[in-house]
Amino acid sequence: MKLILSLLFLSLRFTSFFHPAAARGGEWTPSISGFMVDNNAIRGRHLFQENHFQKLDNLAHGYMTNSDLENAIKAFGNRCPSISRIYSIGKSVKGVPLWVMEISDNPGKEEAEPAFKFIGNVHGDEPVGRELLLLLANWLCDNYGKDPLATLIVNNVHLHILPSMNPDGFLLRQRGNANNIDLNRDFPDQFFSINDDVGARQPETKAIMSWLKEIHFTASASLHGGALVANYPWDGTQDRRKYYYACPDDKTFKFLASVYSRSHHNMSLSEEFQGGITNGASWYGSVKCKSLNSYAEEMIFMQKLSGYPIYGGMQDWNYIHGGCFELTLEISDNKWPTANELPTLWELNKMSMLNLVAVLVKVIGGLLF
Repeated sequence: MKLILSLLFLSLRFTSFFHPAAARGGEWTPSISGFMVDNNAIRGRHLFQENHFQKLDNLAHGYMTNSDLENAIKAFGNRCPSISRIYSIGKSVKGVPLWVMEISDNPGKEEAEPAFKFIGNVHGDEPVGRELLLLLANWLCDNYGKDPLATLIVNNVHLHILPSMNPDGFLLRQRGNANNIDLNRDFPDQFFSINDDVGARQPETKAIMSWLKEIHFTASASLHGGALVANYPWDGTQDRRKYYYACPDDKTFKFLASVYSRSHHNMSLSEEFQGGITNGASWYGSVKCKSLNSYAEEMIFMQKLSGYPIYGGMQDWNYIHGGCFELTLEISDNKWPTANELPTLWELNKMSMLNLVAVLVKVIGGLLF
């Protein structure tokens, strides 16, 4: 018995030397409203939750708090009133407004121009996106009328930026929202009857769904962390097996994903994903030699290595119900890089974000790649 316990302990310690690049979450059992149940992970979190929180809280030094983020968004609106509009699409479980920055030469007006949305911080423990999206907004403000690409985007696109979809999760340093629900499993699914109960959906999910009814977005992207790849539909398969499952606009999605990947300094050079892009249903992760953040992550380590379709995801729902071409962008191998790495991550992703928006107005040639 002692030998068995010793081997189990050593095996768990061994896995702590590795970090899975696949960051979309394990293939857990879904229940109502997208809640993922993994008993091993729950036990692990119960044992190590305090230390895990303290570790992430230390890593969060230098990142904007939710109050800092709100103030930065409002400051941006005051600084760039002629090309921006600040509005909220709803509130989180804890009542935090979900602030959006619209950037356009005619903000708030309907025009015959494409609309694009960026969403950050879908998972509370993936905060890089919220920082980069503020930098993107301010770069456009500073360079409008000076830089051709900034001017083209502002004059020809209605860009909507939601830096944080999950402010409660960020505050709690956890993946899910305040109800511990993974918001990227909380949308209605095309194959399975999950999340069909409107009343059980999370307020953050409802806010996104209402937003899509109000504005017809041509394309969009959500920013995640834990890998370096541009992911495109479909994210799941009807038989739950893992294989390439193309949507009707597969070629267009591959092109858009490639625009982001090829504009990035090193995403397209990935040895894990050919060209730095992947179909969601055929996602196959790999191993990175970095420490895992918690025992719970160790317990789902092996699941993450083999890839996993997801169900109830925001990406497929946007495409099916809004005709919106959405990508899921994994922009950093490390979910919680230190704050002094953020300027570098901004430089690595800046042209990718700009080109992905600019391609909607058929910018080609030298500006794209």
